[in-house]
Amino acid sequence: MILVDTGAWLALADKGDAYHGRCVAFFRSNREPLMTTYPVLVECVHLMLRRIGVIKTLAWMETLAAQGVGVFAMGADHLPRLAELMRQYADLPMDLADASLVLLAEEFGEGRVVSTDERDFHAYRCRASTRLAICC
Repeated sequence: MILVDTGAWLALADKGDAYHGRCVAFFRSNREPLMTTYPVLVECVHLMLRRIGVIKTLAWMETLAAQGVGVFAMGADHLPRLAELMRQYADLPMDLADASLVLLAEEFGEGRVVSTDERDFHAYRCRASTRLAICC
């Protein structure tokens, strides 16, 4: 399983994005299951509506469903860990979407992330001090 961050989804959907070609190549060649989180989806939709419009944003959401992209559902019991992560990386700062992906990596023991945010994801560590690996 490979985790997917906001930047990769945006680059995939927006032909004008500097990472578009790289992300298209990754998603076309990838054969592993993909997973993301609700905070990532919320952030994506918010940004996509401005960048690519309603129709393309809805098409992207339908494609996620058709491709079987997994979405990790967090519960109230995850809030303390999310806050702990955001406090730990406040100097970057870490947003909720990034914290949710680190939490997902910890929950599933998977550290590969597709992201355009190399600076932050190279800095983040899971509980076991495991570095996250950028795939795109």
